[in-house]
Amino acid sequence: MSLFGLPPVWMAPMAGEAASAALVAAVSAGGGFGQLGAAYLPPGRITEVAADIRARTAQPFGINLFCPQAWARDDAALDAYLGHLAPWHAELGLPAPARPAQVEEDFEAQLQATVAARPAVISFVMGDPGAARVAALKAQGFVVLGTATQVSEGLALQASGVDGVIAQGFEAGGHRGGFLGTAEGALIGTMALVPQLVDALDLPVIAAGGIADARGVAAAQALGASAVTVGTAFLLVDECPLSPAYRAALLAAQDADSTLTRAFSGRLARGLANRVTGALDGAALPAFPQPNAASRPMRQAAAKAGRAEFISLWAGQALPVQRAPGAAAALVAALTQGWRA
Repeated sequence: MSLFGLPPVWMAPMAGEAASAALVAAVSAGGGFGQLGAAYLPPGRITEVAADIRARTAQPFGINLFCPQAWARDDAALDAYLGHLAPWHAELGLPAPARPAQVEEDFEAQLQATVAARPAVISFVMGDPGAARVAALKAQGFVVLGTATQVSEGLALQASGVDGVIAQGFEAGGHRGGFLGTAEGALIGTMALVPQLVDALDLPVIAAGGIADARGVAAAQALGASAVTVGTAFLLVDECPLSPAYRAALLAAQDADSTLTRAFSGRLARGLANRVTGALDGAALPAFPQPNAASRPMRQAAAKAGRAEFISLWAGQALPVQRAPGAAAALVAALTQGWRA
């Protein structure tokens, strides 16, 4: 056991398809620390999934939320985005895309459900949860973590009183978790970011991004990380409920297929290049989370139809390093071999 009495290998909290009780529980039961990416889950669903995790394992787990995003409704930009989606909807046999009635969940209600679920760790991404919120959570016995993509964000999170900082490197799959400056201005690799945060902060640093095997774990520890969090490598384990199209795309991808895109959500994220990312490269898009909600019907229909060219194929740059199918526990064991007690 290491940081906060938890194992040194954590599974990244991946919102969306991978946010399942079976996967989180399998990682925790298998000797790692599973985390639920709950950002897209309604409060009631957070309660249900957390109960399901507990029914599967007595081991601790974490829950992650997106901090509230400041965004302005822009119907003209949203309608233009819907215009981009329209021919793809037609190709998938869907009705014409429409403005979504709801674009995000109620953060405060999600947080209340998370607190009631009593995870071992509550973590945040895409923002600073703030000193008052952090203090209130810590007073209730939670370990509270924030996510930084640059040193200035780590310092801000430290000032808010978090217990540790997740260092999200440029290599990491999924949405960029930064909140200061521009996303393009904080594209710092894990190997460069972790030691800078370790030197700048009086807090533990958890390394994230580009870690897919024991070598990556060892490298992160050598740089001063107190634990590691791994996402993409867990997408292909037996317990991960990815659609067959998503899984096949991951298995076939090469290193140069990785790209940064706003095409599906309006926020910079790393995944595999496909038809949508190519067509919307450089396009003016409405602010996150409006495109994320607007593109959801297309993405869900494409997953059912086996059309990976219309799915947000989130994955990190280390995808080709670890693609052997198997149980989550086996991957945890393989990764843990890189950690020196």
